[in-house]
Formats: sequence, C-alpha cells, structure tokens
Amino acid sequence: MDDEEELREKLAILKREHKDLDDIIDKLSNAQPVDFLQLQRLKKRKLMLKDMINKIQSDLLPDIIA
Repeated sequence: MDDEEELREKLAILKREHKDLDDIIDKLSNAQPVDFLQLQRLKKRKLMLKDMINKIQSDLLPDIIA
C-alpha cells in the first residue's frame, strides 16, 4: 500500500469518528442532566479530529506551481 492510499484510509477513519462524535454530542446535549465536562471533552476531541482531517486533505492535494 502506498502513502496516498494509507492517507486516504486514515482520512476515512477520522471522518467516520468525527461523524460519530457529532452524533454522540447531539445525544448528550439533549439528555438530562447535561454533563458539561464530558461535552467539552468530546467537542475538544472533535476539533482535534477536524484539524487532523484538514491536515491529511492538505497533504493529499497536489502541489501547484505558481
């Protein structure tokens, strides 16, 4: 497997985890009582995943010579 395939596979996994976290955060936000500490941790993890996703997407884009 080459580097690009590995990056695409990792990207798919991260996107799936990001989506799952989104669903969990929605459910926890609507649950009573709201656990704000857990919500904050999940949102922080989701933000970290988004940064990782953006980095991999950037790495997959071909360099454009201006």
